[in-house]
Amino acid sequence: MALTFLSRLSEGVESRWLAALADSLPNEKITLGPDPDAEIAIVANPPPGALAALPRLAFVQSAWAGVEGLLADPALPQVPLARLVDPGLAAQMAEAAAAHVLALHRQAPAYAAQAAQGLWRQLDQPPARARRVGFLGYGELARASANLLQDIGFQVDAWSRSHGDLSALLAQSDIVVNLLPLTEQTRGVLGAATFARMKRGAAIVNLARGAHLVEPDLLAALADGTLSHAVLDVFETEPLPPGHPFWRHPQITVLPHVAAITDPVSASAFIAANITRFRAGQPLQGLVDRTAGY
Repeated sequence: MALTFLSRLSEGVESRWLAALADSLPNEKITLGPDPDAEIAIVANPPPGALAALPRLAFVQSAWAGVEGLLADPALPQVPLARLVDPGLAAQMAEAAAAHVLALHRQAPAYAAQAAQGLWRQLDQPPARARRVGFLGYGELARASANLLQDIGFQVDAWSRSHGDLSALLAQSDIVVNLLPLTEQTRGVLGAATFARMKRGAAIVNLARGAHLVEPDLLAALADGTLSHAVLDVFETEPLPPGHPFWRHPQITVLPHVAAITDPVSASAFIAANITRFRAGQPLQGLVDRTAGY
């Protein structure tokens, strides 16, 4: 089965991907761009409609963990679609979630504000076991993150479409970490209705998608004390525009979408293994449920 790689990556990044895929698939010829003979497409932000131009297409393997962009393409062929399931990506996300939760737990924003004023004052510090962290989402990335925080000593809860009690999680969590997939049901989930159900003064960490957050609602919740702080790694518009109110907000930590960056080498190993499964008629890892949206 002929393979093609479709992307809108920069030339340098695309070259790194092609080299990594060639190492993982040494006996394959991988074409670049819409190849009418291609039966398997490996995709990283392909141009809209590009997959519909492949008449022999039988399988699509995404190079990303999120597939909302692919599913939004009305011309996406009705063939099996798999998302990336990379242990390396999960490990990176767990590190990021732990780093941001620990920074909030150890009151880094408050100490930074004190330092800016030249103020030396020790704040009361509860132990990790007294803090509850709630995860929105319980897929591979969230499970790895939750397990690491639990090992550190935090109380950890999680909620997904098929797991947990959302009302209890929101009401009891000191820090809420969002790792939900982006679907029509989860778009805008971090908004006024959710914030009103949260423990007063709680913090949020959004490591999933910018479209999960209703930006004006966050600003209002921070202003009235509903929330104490927000760590944001993703945004509706990226890069975050100059002059955006988040840049200089004292209760918002802005990060440039760096929580978990896909490594072409480890990702290509997974992609190669999944292509082998597809060709052998074996169950695919990361097979997307189009009805659910992930």
